[in-house]
Amino acid sequence: MRHRALLFTLALLLLAGLACDLSFSTANISEATLARDADGNEPTTVFNQDDVFYLLVDLANAPDDTMVRAAWTAVEVEGEEPDLFIDETELTTGDGRITFDLSNDSLWPVGTYKVDLYLNDELDRTLEFQVQ
Repeated sequence: MRHRALLFTLALLLLAGLACDLSFSTANISEATLARDADGNEPTTVFNQDDVFYLLVDLANAPDDTMVRAAWTAVEVEGEEPDLFIDETELTTGDGRITFDLSNDSLWPVGTYKVDLYLNDELDRTLEFQVQ
């Protein structure tokens, strides 16, 4: 009788797991840094109007199908509505460093900006920065 109850419980757990399409990942963002250069030698949270914004992301324990997305927003800048979505980029990758960048053909408006960083469609962190 005990054997039958154990098998029934295991079967229920297996079915529940399949129905929920459970996915366990230990992928994590170990570091995320804004910089003026692609190598991260000039980390900053204050950019000039003619800078390219670089976001360097270090992934750890990430399988090759890990999705990372950077969504850029002008929070409060001269001449634009608040919280203006600028652009986003999504990459599928594994362990290592990812570099996102955002450039502008003209000067960036002075003000505050942010980049939301998503790991497998879950918001992991928000990095705020300024243009002066």
